[in-house]
Amino acid sequence: MTSSIEHFIEIAIALSSEKNYQVLLEKILKSAIELASADGGTIYSLNDDNDLVFETVLNNTLNLHQGGTSATAINYPAIPLYKFGKVNNSAMVAVAAASGEIINIENVYQCEEYDLSAAKAIDEKTGYRTQSVLTLPMQNHQGDLNGVIQLINATNEQGQVIAFSSEVQQLMQALTSLAAVSITNKQLIDEMEHLFSSFSKLIASAIDKKSPYTGGHCRRVPEITMMLARACHQTEYGPLQPFNMAKEDFHELSVAAWLHDCGKVATPEYVMDKATKLETVFDRVELISARFEIAARDIYNSIKLDNASKVTLLKTLEEDRQFIVNANTGGEFFDDGKIDRIYQIAKHYHVSIAGVSQQILSEDEIYNLITKRGTLNPKERKIINGHMDVTVEMLESMPFPKHLKRVPEYACGHHEKMDGTGYPKGLKRDQMSIPARIMAIADVFEALTANDRPYKLPKTLSETLTIMGRMKLEDHLDPDLFDVFISEKVYLEFAKAYLEPSQMDDFDIDSIAGCQGFLK
Repeated sequence: MTSSIEHFIEIAIALSSEKNYQVLLEKILKSAIELASADGGTIYSLNDDNDLVFETVLNNTLNLHQGGTSATAINYPAIPLYKFGKVNNSAMVAVAAASGEIINIENVYQCEEYDLSAAKAIDEKTGYRTQSVLTLPMQNHQGDLNGVIQLINATNEQGQVIAFSSEVQQLMQALTSLAAVSITNKQLIDEMEHLFSSFSKLIASAIDKKSPYTGGHCRRVPEITMMLARACHQTEYGPLQPFNMAKEDFHELSVAAWLHDCGKVATPEYVMDKATKLETVFDRVELISARFEIAARDIYNSIKLDNASKVTLLKTLEEDRQFIVNANTGGEFFDDGKIDRIYQIAKHYHVSIAGVSQQILSEDEIYNLITKRGTLNPKERKIINGHMDVTVEMLESMPFPKHLKRVPEYACGHHEKMDGTGYPKGLKRDQMSIPARIMAIADVFEALTANDRPYKLPKTLSETLTIMGRMKLEDHLDPDLFDVFISEKVYLEFAKAYLEPSQMDDFDIDSIAGCQGFLK
């Protein structure tokens, strides 16, 4: 009895710590076989269709191990609990599962109460002799069925086959109850993990659908993030050689990647979708063009100008109008010379509308047109950057369980820079974890190569790596992680899956600053 209690405690500890579902079921079966001194047994799980699925089959005499942790698959079909609305009496495990009762048979070949033709058929096929059988449904504390354990051929100390005693039956009943609770706990944990992962993806999907121009960003960033994380985990050289991630770590990073832009739920659409510098509800460049037409009319109708002067002025006016149209599209660099020209055009031209003389460009239009990069003016850039403050507030207020505690740190670091000039917290490299730094590289690469942004054309692969190589050298991206990104061709793996053919240009990676020395 003392030995059984000690063994039972060991089993309880093992079952409570096991995270893999198939391994858990196999441990339950092995423990049952050992405690009951059985020659073999089978453990079944219950699927959503109310079928019993073979999980692990063990038999000492036949040296048989199928399913579970073995390399041998189980080819038996699942056993339905019910057929045509009635209990499946052709399978003893189905009867035990449906009734919730323990079935203890002393001798299979003398039993007439149950249909044991399947067991006899297997005996005939294998040459084995099944005699005693103990079948126990696994029910948790709420009476829910998790599966069934079936043990065969109890043996005594001399190795002779005997019936399963009432004491053994009680011990197995206690074990199956414990096992059912362990299975239920594992299922609840798995279901909660699945629910939270699905919820994270749901939030990301909602953000992507909020803006038709960033429809894949929240989906693509997790892809690059996990590609680079796996590459860093597998690297066998360099500064990242000691770095490794467990299965739980990958899951935590994945959740963070899906939630990295959750704060954009609070970002106004007119900022997220701003395709040109002058866009509000509509693109105001058309209003400006209309004013230029009025200015052209005034020049054409002027009685103070000769025809040659009119032609010259109209040509200059059209050149200035076209410059404004081009300036409105945004871009990477809008230098001081172009900004000065905006001011000169605004100062030079005046038009009369409804009897009121006004500059051809309003102060607000000038403010937007002189934006140096992209289409967002400084106020709008502050709004868009504010999504990280909202992300921090949202994620840091959530009661993440222990194994997801680092989600906020990972998710909120993708706009930080290694020299501390990033946002929202201005963190430096040594203040950030490796997974957070991985996400920074993933976010930049996706943003540069994205082909669904209204304010820019997608970068080619060589253009993207040139910019990122410069960011590495300027201490904006983690150099060690970027080296793995290049050396393990993570960029190419993602590009083949997501980039347009036009972005896949030919180039020598070893010629790009920050990317040299990785040709293999």
